[in-house]
Amino acid sequence: MLTFAKQIFVWWNQATIGTRLKTIFFGKFVGKDSFGNKYYQNKSGNRWVIYKDEIDASKIPNEWFSWIHFTKNKIENVHEFQKYDWQKPHQPNQTGTDNSYHPNKYNEKKNKKYKSWKK
Repeated sequence: MLTFAKQIFVWWNQATIGTRLKTIFFGKFVGKDSFGNKYYQNKSGNRWVIYKDEIDASKIPNEWFSWIHFTKNKIENVHEFQKYDWQKPHQPNQTGTDNSYHPNKYNEKKNKKYKSWKK
């Protein structure tokens, strides 16, 4: 659990006290995604998300991305979309992890199709 001081000042771990109070007094619960993130809206139209775990903007799945960014589409009010066979499950940003892409990770010397002329 985060200490009381962290909840007041540190915004990148969890929602702060101010965000929690805003959500309690002014927020109307709109829905919840498959990751457990909760989406709220107030009377003036402001929208925000309370993340379940670590705060990372890439954890908003594409079903909710258009809603949170006010993008118009014909199925804006329906948040349970049909998944197709070719769609991959959502993954958070992999930068800085072992799963991140790096060209040298996959291109070994034995796969080279040329020989350097300087040794």
